[in-house]
Amino acid sequence: MGDVENPNVIYQPMMCQHCDNAPCENVCPVNASNHSSEGLNQMAYNRCIGTRYCANNCPYKVRRFNWLDYTTADLWPANQPKLKDESIPFGADNLTRMVLNPDVTVRSRGVIEKCSFCVQRIQEGKLTAKAEGRALRDSDVKTACQTSCPTGAITFGDMNNKEGMLNVKLESPLNYIALEEINVRSSVNYTMKVNNRDKSLDA
Repeated sequence: MGDVENPNVIYQPMMCQHCDNAPCENVCPVNASNHSSEGLNQMAYNRCIGTRYCANNCPYKVRRFNWLDYTTADLWPANQPKLKDESIPFGADNLTRMVLNPDVTVRSRGVIEKCSFCVQRIQEGKLTAKAEGRALRDSDVKTACQTSCPTGAITFGDMNNKEGMLNVKLESPLNYIALEEINVRSSVNYTMKVNNRDKSLDA
């Protein structure tokens, strides 16, 4: 954006692009990072051994190594945080653990984490559609980021559904793929921001 001498800088949220030609998948020595039949770049957290090869090979740098122990599975007496003279370590008592979503896997320390396109919501939508005896619709599944976005800027849906709202947005001339030139065939598309500014204000 802007001219070469005076470019505009914008903030662009970046998440896992769920590439069809994902460079993170073929470097994992234990096949913890793999591709699903639905086009998701998924993680098997209980298989990951934390080599971080996938994070090094990701061109978007959107994979994160989990340094924290949310499950308190590997706390030792020497490193248990003491808060207000509590006898139970923070995170181990039932009241604190109630903040954890039972539908989402709580990852152990030492694994790579990434956006999963809210796979638990996709599965819930598929099961609901199956129970009702109908095909899955785009509106059946909404990711957490789509639900929480106040401007409705995020659209999630089936790329094979040519009648859906997703394909209407994909056909827009303002549509682009981040780092398209590296040919990872990203599933995430962005819409260009159009600025109609008064040039006299820049002087």
